[in-house]
Amino acid sequence: MANAPQTATKNRSKPSASTLPRPRIAIAIMAAGKGTRLKSKHPKVLHEIGGKPILAHVIATAQKVVPAQDIFVVIGHEAERVREAVAGTGVNFVLQAEQRGTGHALMAARDALSNYEQVIVLSGDAPLITGDTIRKLSDFHASQKATMTLLSAELDNPYGYGRVIRKGKAADVQAIVEEKSASAQQKKIREINSGFYAFNVPALYEHIGQLSTANPHGEYYLTDMADVFHRARKKVVAIKTDDAGEVLGSNTRAEMMMLDARLRLAKCRELLDGGVTIFYPHTCVIDSDVEVGADTVIEPFVQLLGQTKIGADCRIRSYSIIENSIIGDGVTLKPGTLMAESRVDAGAVIGPYTHMRPGSEVGEGAHLGNFVETKKVKLGKGSKANHLSYLGDAEIGEGVNIGAGTITCNYDGVNKHQTVIEDGVFVGSDSTLVAPVKIGRGAYVAAASCITDDVPADALALGRARQSVKEGWARAKREAQKKEKRR
Repeated sequence: MANAPQTATKNRSKPSASTLPRPRIAIAIMAAGKGTRLKSKHPKVLHEIGGKPILAHVIATAQKVVPAQDIFVVIGHEAERVREAVAGTGVNFVLQAEQRGTGHALMAARDALSNYEQVIVLSGDAPLITGDTIRKLSDFHASQKATMTLLSAELDNPYGYGRVIRKGKAADVQAIVEEKSASAQQKKIREINSGFYAFNVPALYEHIGQLSTANPHGEYYLTDMADVFHRARKKVVAIKTDDAGEVLGSNTRAEMMMLDARLRLAKCRELLDGGVTIFYPHTCVIDSDVEVGADTVIEPFVQLLGQTKIGADCRIRSYSIIENSIIGDGVTLKPGTLMAESRVDAGAVIGPYTHMRPGSEVGEGAHLGNFVETKKVKLGKGSKANHLSYLGDAEIGEGVNIGAGTITCNYDGVNKHQTVIEDGVFVGSDSTLVAPVKIGRGAYVAAASCITDDVPADALALGRARQSVKEGWARAKREAQKKEKRR
């Protein structure tokens, strides 16, 4: 059989720059340091700002640029604690067993990075860096065909930072001069080295062995790679970030709190842009991962923490603290509501001063009021517990009224037990329900009753002593007291 004719293309156009395959890129995050200036027993990168560890912020940003499998966190001090804290992110870890500087950290990562063409180096204690800036650094490095690209920033007060000495106005870097080595003229330069880099990986590991520990701390400094590459006639360039604030680190607690304030203010701006009203944003504590729907109003001194999600058209009133909870549309939280790991469905009203402990679920249109505490409770649609009650380990149906002062006695000193209250039940004030116990559909519990046995549907349960009245008893007691005083 004759071969099928083939169509030949003689004049194939060259692929455009946008269609060329991108270099295989890794991100290395420096997280091995101790952070001695914090005066803390905890690793620096595990201190929290914006509601989660500093390192978690850096990893989240890195994942906007490359997949988790291409991110390598270099750990050392308290390595297992750091690994455990961010293991759920799916990133890789490189152990720098002996911490001998940033250059030594990349020496330890040689095997992990050897199959990549480009590595971007981030600081694990600088959480404000953005994905856009990381991509800009990477793209500039590739376009310049550079061996090393450093991210620089211009500071009003550059004291303490290494200065970037450029070759005229070009991108090429002539040198990086540390503060203590800079001349008076060089100290006037406001462009500083941020500690973020992009490297050509083969060239990096061809020359990294030339780093020296001839410095006061006896460490291998990654900054010195600029001088190593210059001697090898390799290209070193710098690109300046548009926002100097994003390269700031957290070496002291004061610096951490400044970064925390920036993160939280940025979060408030994000929510405001999304249609949320926040009165006096600087008084509110809103974590980075919180989600809030449009037309929700957040009053002053509110804390929204962890993975909290709030629907649209809600009102979150002052002094409420909501942690890792889900709130539906149109919910009102009155002042002083405390809520942790709980759920509130649409149209419910909570507070004031309600405490919802973990495992509490409130149905659509339900009410929890003044000084009501719940724990592992399901409160059905339209049910109400408006005053001074404790409801623990209980399943409460729809349309139930829980009178003031009601308590579910869920603990016998050894085990927790469940109370079941079916639809339409009316529980009178000051009732005590001793679990395990079940109140049937439509039943009534008389006020001040102590209920220890199940109550059938549509029944009336009374569990209190019969009232007796002793005429004149109080007058006789007062007269007796007067006689006792006269003696």
